[in-house]
Amino acid sequence: MRRWGEGCLDRLLFRDYSRSGVAKIVTKRDNSERRNRRRRTTALITRGQLAPLANATKWPSLALAGKPGNSLRNILKRISVPSSVVAIRDRHTMTMERKVHSLTGRITLPLMNQAFKAVKRNRGAAGIDKVSIKMFDANLADNLVALMRDLKFGTFRPSPLRRVYIPKGPGSKKLRPLGIPAVRDRVAQEVLRRLLSPIVEPDFHEASFGYIPKRNCHQAIERILKFHSEGYRVVLDADITGFFDNILHSIIMAFLAAKVADGNILRLVEKFLTAGVMENGIFKPTTVGTPQGGVISPLLANMVLNHLDWKLEDAGYRFARYADDFVIVCQTRQQAQEALKLVQLVLTDLGLSLSPEKTKIETYGKGYNFLGFFLSSRSRRMGSKAVQRLKAKVRDLTIRKHNLDQHVIMKLNRILRGTAQYYATSFSTCRWLFQKIDSWIRMRLRCMKLKRKNYNDNRKLRVKYFRRKFGLLTLEEFCTTQNLHGEARSVTPRCHRGNSKTLGQLLRGRPVRTLTLVNVGN
Repeated sequence: MRRWGEGCLDRLLFRDYSRSGVAKIVTKRDNSERRNRRRRTTALITRGQLAPLANATKWPSLALAGKPGNSLRNILKRISVPSSVVAIRDRHTMTMERKVHSLTGRITLPLMNQAFKAVKRNRGAAGIDKVSIKMFDANLADNLVALMRDLKFGTFRPSPLRRVYIPKGPGSKKLRPLGIPAVRDRVAQEVLRRLLSPIVEPDFHEASFGYIPKRNCHQAIERILKFHSEGYRVVLDADITGFFDNILHSIIMAFLAAKVADGNILRLVEKFLTAGVMENGIFKPTTVGTPQGGVISPLLANMVLNHLDWKLEDAGYRFARYADDFVIVCQTRQQAQEALKLVQLVLTDLGLSLSPEKTKIETYGKGYNFLGFFLSSRSRRMGSKAVQRLKAKVRDLTIRKHNLDQHVIMKLNRILRGTAQYYATSFSTCRWLFQKIDSWIRMRLRCMKLKRKNYNDNRKLRVKYFRRKFGLLTLEEFCTTQNLHGEARSVTPRCHRGNSKTLGQLLRGRPVRTLTLVNVGN
């Protein structure tokens, strides 16, 4: 849709002809101005700076795309077009930010139903009102109609968040605070997220991969690996101190108000930010930060850090960011130091800061951790913390005094499948590590079955026993190989091989080409 005034002065001053980039002057002036302009354009043609139109009878034409420096503003100045006309033309044709109005009118009952279905898929616990998703769904129609009425008329009041602390990692004494909204508030936040996402997400940088449709962690890692292959092997691994807990509400509302002009929507977002938390029966107001656990929090966080993305882009740095976790790759350590200073300057303007203990400059040769992977020039495998988290989950399921049954194997398979789907990628080199983890898991299961730990039990309960009787999955079977044509195929786990023949020979009865292993490494 064309803005008001865009192109109208183009039609007034210029008229296009058959050749692209050629225009003819049709502005009505008095005779003296016409004579002066004719003399100047004739002089420009004589010097070779202007090209006359072949079928022009009265006025010469301007070849806009030919000479360097022949911008539209310079040409208008050369032919004595008044500066006021040039200023008016520039003001009406420049790109301007357009705010979105009347978002409240888009809150409809179908949108409310879609928002509730999304909340239901994500599951989650009840909030401070102790109303679960199942209880909210029991009277769904009336609940959604009442919620829609409150959202549209500005009478909605969110409940305080229920504060919950979870450990940051296995064996870690540090706790991560979570704020769990009520189910009703989660539906309202999902409605706002669906209204705001089409407005703010098109402006997000292509290097931002966190909580954006059709973007994921694997794409962020592939982007960084591509830069490493191009010679950018010095890495700035930065960590923002308490990002979600320290974002200023004024910064969030300023970025959002630059896009949205609907006062009701802005007030709803502000109400969610200042809803407060309930901890041990004590209400605590929230003056800064956006709660971890809120539906709309990732969108607001991306909107704030998008400012950092474009500052890095303007400075020419190559990077990838997933929510508040980002790395910047450089060619030299000096460039990484300069990037660090730029990040600190931008974050200071946003009211944030970097963690001195966790922010460091690494090299691709020695390796570094990013999004759960350990990336180095030799391997791309699970990080040590990710392995500890996986083993902690397995330990909780394989307690020795408990009995080994199909229910335990079903839960264990769910964990293994989720782990393999994230770490068994085309660029990872996890096969040997997966073999060790599989052996360790079978050792835990033998201890559950026989109530002891003995190396000789490997002969009593072999791999086939767990595979055939319980249907136990292995991480190694999710690994893939790649042939000479780039086709990916599943590998045959070492524990499943009955003889020296390959899987292709067993299935087709003929030899197959030698495969180049992709995710086989350290």
